[in-house]
Amino acid sequence: MSSTEEVHEQVHEQEHHDEVASSYVPPPPKSIGELVAADQEDESLRKYKETLLGNAIAENIVIEPGNPKKVLVKKLVLVSEGQTEKTLDLSGDLSQLKQTVFTIKEGVQYRIRIEFFVQHEIVTGLKYIQKTYRKGIQVDKMTHMVGSYAPKKDLQSYTTPLEDAPSGLLYRGHYTVSSLFTDDDQNEHLKWEWSFEIKKDWN
Repeated sequence: MSSTEEVHEQVHEQEHHDEVASSYVPPPPKSIGELVAADQEDESLRKYKETLLGNAIAENIVIEPGNPKKVLVKKLVLVSEGQTEKTLDLSGDLSQLKQTVFTIKEGVQYRIRIEFFVQHEIVTGLKYIQKTYRKGIQVDKMTHMVGSYAPKKDLQSYTTPLEDAPSGLLYRGHYTVSSLFTDDDQNEHLKWEWSFEIKKDWN
């Protein structure tokens, strides 16, 4: 199979996965108060919810007063064993992110970590969607189910499974990425674009 056919096969498989996932209808969202009030007669479930929700039961956790968003995405971190972590600050001017280009050595394994705060209410079905383009053509798409998170004063994070960087002369070069942090209710918590280059070595 040629490299072009491999790329189209990867995108086709992801599109099929997305079609299946799109048929899922999430349950209506509930506030923290509603979650706590439900099933009070079940002590084990009540204790589980207390552990899950923590301080969010007793107080309205607000990280940024005046900001109605439930999810505040702060950083994207590229993690590869033996290398210094490479960080994108997502709290500033997102239009400038393309000017910071990550270098990834061909053939290495890496992960992406997203760091974020959750405030106001619990969020369910968080997803991280990443589309990768080369010369304007989509060559890859990843959809990661991040999960459900309660509000916390501490920074929370999600790390993707290991990914393999492509290897070989044909795959070296510049790539642009469109990233989206969303959820089951199609809320767009943050959308941003960034870039990386596949090179023969890290330098």
